[in-house]
Amino acid sequence: MSSHRFTGRREDQRLVTGQGRYTSDWNRDDQVHAFFRRSDRAHATIVSIDTAAARASPNVLAVFTGEDLKNVAFGKSMPLIPPPGRDGQTVKIPERPMMARDRVRFVGEEVALVIATTANAARDAADLIEIEYRDLPPVIGFDAALAADAPRLHENIPGNVCFDFEYGNDADTTAAFARAAGIVEVTLQSPRVAPTPMEPRGTLVSHDAATGCFDIYCASQGGFAFRDELAALANVSPDLLRVHRVDVGGAFGARTSPFPEYPLLMHAARVLKRPVKWLSTRSEDFLTDNHGRAITVRGQLAYDADGRFIGLRTEWLCDSGAYLTSAGVLTNSINGKTIGAGIYHVDAVYGRHRQVMTNTAPTNAYRGAGRPEAVYIVERLVDEAAARLGCDPLTLRLRNAITPKQIPYTTRTGTVLDSGDFPALLKQAKSASDWAGFRSRKTQAARRGKLLGRGCAAFFEPSGGGGVRVDQVAIEFDRSGAIVLYCVAGPSGQGHETVFPDMVENWLGLPRGAVQLRSADPFGPSLQGNPSIGSRSGMLQGSAFKIASNAVIEKARLLAATTLEADPHDVEFDKGQFRIAGTDRTVSLLELIKQHQSDQKHPLDTLAENPVSRAFPAAAHVVEVEIDKATGTASIVRYTAVDDIGTVLNPTLADGQIVGGIVQGAGHVFGECCLYDPQDGQMLTGSFMDYAMPRAHLLPSVDLLNNPSPTPANLLGAKGVGETGTTGAMSACMNAVIDALRTAGVDHLDMPVTPYRVWQAIHQA
Repeated sequence: MSSHRFTGRREDQRLVTGQGRYTSDWNRDDQVHAFFRRSDRAHATIVSIDTAAARASPNVLAVFTGEDLKNVAFGKSMPLIPPPGRDGQTVKIPERPMMARDRVRFVGEEVALVIATTANAARDAADLIEIEYRDLPPVIGFDAALAADAPRLHENIPGNVCFDFEYGNDADTTAAFARAAGIVEVTLQSPRVAPTPMEPRGTLVSHDAATGCFDIYCASQGGFAFRDELAALANVSPDLLRVHRVDVGGAFGARTSPFPEYPLLMHAARVLKRPVKWLSTRSEDFLTDNHGRAITVRGQLAYDADGRFIGLRTEWLCDSGAYLTSAGVLTNSINGKTIGAGIYHVDAVYGRHRQVMTNTAPTNAYRGAGRPEAVYIVERLVDEAAARLGCDPLTLRLRNAITPKQIPYTTRTGTVLDSGDFPALLKQAKSASDWAGFRSRKTQAARRGKLLGRGCAAFFEPSGGGGVRVDQVAIEFDRSGAIVLYCVAGPSGQGHETVFPDMVENWLGLPRGAVQLRSADPFGPSLQGNPSIGSRSGMLQGSAFKIASNAVIEKARLLAATTLEADPHDVEFDKGQFRIAGTDRTVSLLELIKQHQSDQKHPLDTLAENPVSRAFPAAAHVVEVEIDKATGTASIVRYTAVDDIGTVLNPTLADGQIVGGIVQGAGHVFGECCLYDPQDGQMLTGSFMDYAMPRAHLLPSVDLLNNPSPTPANLLGAKGVGETGTTGAMSACMNAVIDALRTAGVDHLDMPVTPYRVWQAIHQA
């Protein structure tokens, strides 16, 4: 999309030379420090809290407990609500106090807040707080939560199921299964994972008593959206919050919404009349950052005598944790429906999702947010059908794939696919991965005592959308000569500071470096829009910048006509120059900008908006995984990804997003997993000593190819790229693992695929 040669991300000069400013780099005069005392029990009644010793501790300014705050008028955390579920039911929302008062429901829940003049003093004082608990039985896992005698975690949620959602047609699916020539079934686990960004959570809050305004410095995926949610939690007007943009050391969904700590710190800053700073520890992040995944899916696929898919049924159990988050229930319901049967034409589909409460950390949207599981169940079933039929798995996919002639295509769950060529993706992946040469490589691996397996995943996924119905952006020309772009989405590694200025400079014919981006600037124009979620920013806020750029050109055409003494209709624009048609009389856009630089408000200042829409990126991934039978060690040896992300805005950065997503998905397959002790609810993987962070050697190389089909859903034709790698990696890697293990008599294994689990499966087989 950009005509500029890629010379690196503009933001990298700042970030890699140590000039980035993350939350911990921001400080205010006279600031004080906070530390939270957290529950060390998964489920208990609070009998008493004695804070006397903590209050008397040196340098302590205040201690707050839930009882101290019971009369503070905090707001409520309200999740995004999916469409009505089974029998028209809606989500049952449990009450979550900002700080536990009578009962704790997961290890890590906030029980007390200490404010002191130093961080160490606050931490030492927090250790002096004496808390007496009366333990209650912890509810860990689906079996415990759904048992007939399970403790009820919230009075308004009987059976610990807060939402029961269904889609498709149950009767038609039952009829399809009745006439099937064959049926395959699998039950799959997508284990709970921790977001673990490089930068732990934290914030700096100050309050101006004269104006009532709060200044908030913290990582987010979109300052205005974050501001509005935080204002609701704190029960103040959004106009009183200024959320300052800081550099973000990783997000993955965990930096979209505010956590309960933030309104508590706002209250402390207001009461103490001093800025309050809090920095989480890595241990706290493991316990309290909203986790991802935690899903079990059972699926059945029915096919006819020709191997055509005729019915798909899935049943999901989604662990919501102890409380609901902003997007957890929504994404774990709606994305499964959106993807449905994936890229395949299937006569009938039915899905059911139950959202279950447990005594664990709440779960939220995490890179992919239900998409990987929706694809995983379909693609594993396809491989099972291929094994049952003795058919090449890629051939079976081609036999059942939706064809270009069928597009626009409405799936059995109501998704309308407006573009794409799924057979072409599969065929290109087949060629690029040397699918035909696999048997030879498998034989060579066997001679070395290794099991070689091959897996494919073909899929589409939703991108775009958003709770705010438009995305607004602005282009302003300030009196210093700077050309500044403003948007709502907050970057956390995507390269917004490069991509958006590149595109606008290209459209306006401006030199590289003439334009800069300020995202969610509290001192810039007030904008509506959505944060960086759902692989949407480039396609939708980028389209808004296209609209704004076109508007700037039309405004400048009028100025050029005046300068050139011509009729505006006779003035042409090309590559930054306005010209009277058929003459050599020109004036550049830069000259027009400078002519009005001293104006109080520049006549070219523009605010534009783009309506929210969705698109459906697609891909075919092929992976080869080698397993050492002696040790159980599994290694990716070949990875090929052919993606349709529509118009590619910046090939280098798009490739980076895909590779990053693949590593994140493969990391989930080969090690990442949050485990809780079912007896006491303690997290067993609460540090990097026990939690397997993916490393560079996990993906030694990857072949990336594009087969774009631009979407008509937005001006750029872009489809989104941030999550396709993660979505494809889970299914492709697991199919490859199972394909390798079949040789050893193993036809099922759940994630994580650790050496011990693989070794154990081989020897048990």
